[in-house]
Amino acid sequence: MLIVCHYAEIALKGGNRKIFEEKLVDNIKKSFNKNGIVFKYVKRIFGRILIELSDNQENGLIVKALKSVFGIAHFSFAEKCEKDIERIKEKASEILSKKDFATFKVEAKRSDKKFPLISQQINEQVGEFILGSCRATSAKEVARQLPLLKVKLENPDITLYIEITQSGVFLYTEKIAGPGGLPVGVSGKAVCLISGGIDSPVSAWYLMKRGVEVIFVHFFASQSGYEKSLEKVRDILRVLKKYQLNIKVYFVPFGDIQKEILLKTKADLRVVLYRRFMFRMSQEIAVKEKVKALITGENVGQVASQTLDNILVIEEPTNLPVLRPLAGFDKTEIINIAKKIGTYEISVLPHLDCCSIFIPKHPQTNANLKEVKQQEKKLKIKKLINSALKHSTIEII
Repeated sequence: MLIVCHYAEIALKGGNRKIFEEKLVDNIKKSFNKNGIVFKYVKRIFGRILIELSDNQENGLIVKALKSVFGIAHFSFAEKCEKDIERIKEKASEILSKKDFATFKVEAKRSDKKFPLISQQINEQVGEFILGSCRATSAKEVARQLPLLKVKLENPDITLYIEITQSGVFLYTEKIAGPGGLPVGVSGKAVCLISGGIDSPVSAWYLMKRGVEVIFVHFFASQSGYEKSLEKVRDILRVLKKYQLNIKVYFVPFGDIQKEILLKTKADLRVVLYRRFMFRMSQEIAVKEKVKALITGENVGQVASQTLDNILVIEEPTNLPVLRPLAGFDKTEIINIAKKIGTYEISVLPHLDCCSIFIPKHPQTNANLKEVKQQEKKLKIKKLINSALKHSTIEII
């Protein structure tokens, strides 16, 4: 069983293209291993990835595995033949004889320029052969009134794709869409603040799609029932694990910090102060992990802490870039993506969210940095952070 995988953006990477291709090959192998799919090889050939699998494996499982590998634009179950036009015609007729259709077209691509025919000549000769062989068959079946086949260049019932490569000729009739993007790992690492809500898992997914390996940090309230909140986050990460096969998460206790903020600072600035502490600790984790950015699920104007004024104040303690892929999305758009990737049903389950505990009746929407820093002088910031990080735990999902 052969599969031809095509990528999109990787082809534009110039001198780094080989690195991107090798990472894609590695990620495909890992996805197959995780799903129990036995393969003979996964290798690079010019402009594509070629896979040979052991026979008698479930197509549905193979499709599921490849649809979760970022970097794949589309893939096809293919058949191979020699680089000879007569063999190509015979293989094309053999493939189409198993299909039910009335109109068709042939679409050839020739990456091996040593092949004597150009793409248009291949299209014409193979198309003529299919018409001739099918007419002969149809003449014998007049009693059944089978229609003769027709070439139709726009919206045919079926398209026969032919790829002439240095490694042989590959023929197929279906392109199965992959997830697109870049292979996870080619764009470095980032730390994502994950709450257990709808937004942050979607943000992480978008950055995974751009080739970023995501490390997660979850801040939990030390309240009764917090274990259910942690398990909810684990469940979300198990869903994201199909896109990034190795996931690390830091669980950081936040209760003592919340109590200090509650007792010693202005009520309307609590959420801003919570978030500034989270950013400080996330940066310390980022430095430890040698990552290049932070990721959040923040969405401009969605809640009180996510006004532009508050966002500016909240991110001030960190010197790392903060990536907010959902900044301009409507909530319905975010929900639709969450449903698509499989995190929504888990995210809407009730849980203890640090930022929603002890939330003031009228939170500040345009925090002043000078005033916030005055409030922070009442807190032993370094001591609180060191204690929280000391009691944090690391899990591999």
